[in-house]
Amino acid sequence: MNPSIPVAIETAIATGDLTAALTATVAHFDCQAGTVHLLRGGVLKLAAHKNIPPPVTLIIETVPIGKGIAGLAAERREPITICNLQTDTSGQVRPGAKTTGMEGSLAVPMLVDGELRGVLGIAKVAAYDWSPEETAMLLAVAERCGDLG
Repeated sequence: MNPSIPVAIETAIATGDLTAALTATVAHFDCQAGTVHLLRGGVLKLAAHKNIPPPVTLIIETVPIGKGIAGLAAERREPITICNLQTDTSGQVRPGAKTTGMEGSLAVPMLVDGELRGVLGIAKVAAYDWSPEETAMLLAVAERCGDLG
């Protein structure tokens, strides 16, 4: 069962603007940063971002499937959660991600009818363990945002 998406996020999605949808999503989850990558030509292309430093946006402009948090979420078609980007030793976190200053990160695939459309990612400045309910809600938001891509 899909969790209901908060009205503020639905309203932002209804505008058709990925940046507005991302901004509302970041605010709802009390996050400080976020990204939307869309699948284009077999790679993920940055389509919207919030509070990502300019040097990092250059690095994450194009993300290969399977590389970094967004690339892994796309490849596995499942959420990738990192409690603390700064101390992670799993090998999932690329060096550029650490320069954002973020810690608690969640990236989910944007799947529409089973088809990968992109990846939605949000992050907090503090270490954070994402609950199954929060993850399910972000997956539902990502599916709706996938219709915009």
